[in-house]
Amino acid sequence: MNRRTLLLGGASLAAIGAIAFTTGGEGGNLLVGMANAQDADPSAIQDMVMGDADAPIEMIEYASFTCPHCANFHATVWPQLKADYIDTGKVRFIYREVYFDRPGLWASMMARCGGEMRFFGVTAEFYDKQRMWTASGDPATIAADLRTVAKTAGLTDEMLDACMQDAENAQNLVAWYEQNAAADNVRSTPSFIIDGEAYSNMSYDDMKAILDAKLEG
Repeated sequence: MNRRTLLLGGASLAAIGAIAFTTGGEGGNLLVGMANAQDADPSAIQDMVMGDADAPIEMIEYASFTCPHCANFHATVWPQLKADYIDTGKVRFIYREVYFDRPGLWASMMARCGGEMRFFGVTAEFYDKQRMWTASGDPATIAADLRTVAKTAGLTDEMLDACMQDAENAQNLVAWYEQNAAADNVRSTPSFIIDGEAYSNMSYDDMKAILDAKLEG
């Protein structure tokens, strides 16, 4: 399968920025500043986790909210993976965001706005509606459309205002992503680390074969 290749390095990621953003009323206001890597604290960001803490297999997915191949994975592979391995206690699943662009960071900040309890629900909505909110190519429109989708997933205007004006969190997220990507040598999305071994995008049948082999081993 085709994958989206990671092109942004540290300097480019810093330019993604710390974000202050409101879209109250008609239209909206979008302010983008520069992230200061010296002030960032990757340890302030928590992993978003699903599944039994004692599951025999740990799987990490690296994905971008703006990556079409990631959206396809979550539409075609994720439901079966969740039903067969995560919900049954066989896999502890960790989702880690990759930032190719500002909209990907905005989506991450919004998805995390409701904490771990709401994160995966908001994530599903963002992937399901990816074509809609990315279609315009206009930053202000994308921000407003993302906000609309997030509200359908249960987030409020007050929650979103607070999250999207948190410049420190934006800086920490970028630093956290850079640290993770370097540690796991992430070059494209979606990518997977399954019990410490790296894998690229794949079909459900291929993933099932890998997981079953590890369970049997």
